[in-house]
Amino acid sequence: MSVLIETTLGDVVIDLFIKERMNTCRNFIKLCKIKYYNLCRFHTIETNYIAQTGDPTNTGRGGESIFGVLYGEQARYFEMELLPKLKHTRRGIVSMVGTAEGLLGSQFFITLDENLDYLDDKHCIFGQVTEGFETLQKLNEELCDENHKPYRDIRISHTIILHDPFEDPPRLPIPDRSPLPGLELVTQTNIIALDQALDEDEGKTDEQIKKEMEEKEMKAQAQILEMVGDLHYADEKPPDNVLFVCKLNPVTTDDDLEVIFSRFGPIKCCEVIRDRRTSASLQYAFIEFEKPEHCEAAFLKMDNVLIDDRRIHVDFSQSVAKNFQWKRQMLNEMEGSSNQLRKKRDRSRSPDRSRESRETRRKQRSRSRSHGRRRSPSRSSSRDEGSSSRKHKKSKKSSKKHRS
Repeated sequence: MSVLIETTLGDVVIDLFIKERMNTCRNFIKLCKIKYYNLCRFHTIETNYIAQTGDPTNTGRGGESIFGVLYGEQARYFEMELLPKLKHTRRGIVSMVGTAEGLLGSQFFITLDENLDYLDDKHCIFGQVTEGFETLQKLNEELCDENHKPYRDIRISHTIILHDPFEDPPRLPIPDRSPLPGLELVTQTNIIALDQALDEDEGKTDEQIKKEMEEKEMKAQAQILEMVGDLHYADEKPPDNVLFVCKLNPVTTDDDLEVIFSRFGPIKCCEVIRDRRTSASLQYAFIEFEKPEHCEAAFLKMDNVLIDDRRIHVDFSQSVAKNFQWKRQMLNEMEGSSNQLRKKRDRSRSPDRSRESRETRRKQRSRSRSHGRRRSPSRSSSRDEGSSSRKHKKSKKSSKKHRS
């Protein structure tokens, strides 16, 4: 009667002592059948001693027997079987972890060494590893902390019952498939995964280690520059077709440099950087070629060349300001093209609509003119009435004076 236990380190086949430990083997087989041990960690590993697992809480204080699963908390544990006596004399002995009261639950351990007789009569032996001793050796070599907790995440991935001689009790919750890992298991960060190396520098030369350290330092500096704002993003690279020229003579101009460097290839832009206030040369410049090949040729041949009685220094540009300028130019060009498209759409409108708009404008103008003409007689009549009333008043005044 055997059970195959698949772990993340390898497989182990356990032969069960059904005749000697019938009740303990029934408990173990039925727990395997309901996938109780799936995703349980080896939470305790002691070198040349034991490897313990079987606790779903992965703390070493949890777990329950199949009777607790079926009948509740009052049946969480069952009594330990001690007769006939079996001893921990061989490597690969499988035993149920016994409590101080002599009770058993779901936790079990596998011995990693021989002659561990001080475990006798304290824990219940119920099986023996027959295949997978290389997996036991891997467990024995695992690095652990002071509490014997392994640094790497080692778990039981699956259990397969090769033969089950016991009948299933009623209401046994047999799942259709293996349980999926929960969110806590997927997102945990305090345990090293099996695919991660414990020592990243193992098997590497000093040059490789130095190169990796330099790359990490460069990435860290780039991220700092990105946070400060000097870089738009950490992976930004300078253009490969721009040269940086320094140690220039103050009298050297843009045209002079363009004439000298144009023999290596067409130049897009050549600019000597000057002071904003005084327009004096700062004695360095940037030269942009059309192709990177021309830039490389100029770099190889123009370094330490004498120009205007000065030995210049030529190097590839490490500035990323051009990238931002080009992006702005591209955005401006895109905006300009979109505006042109809008104008074309406006022009491509149907002539009937334009005629209708013109006719409506003409009608509005004619209405306003006619309305103004209609209003003009009323104004003149009001003026005439006002003048006549004034004349009438004057005549009255003159008549009164004459009477007096």
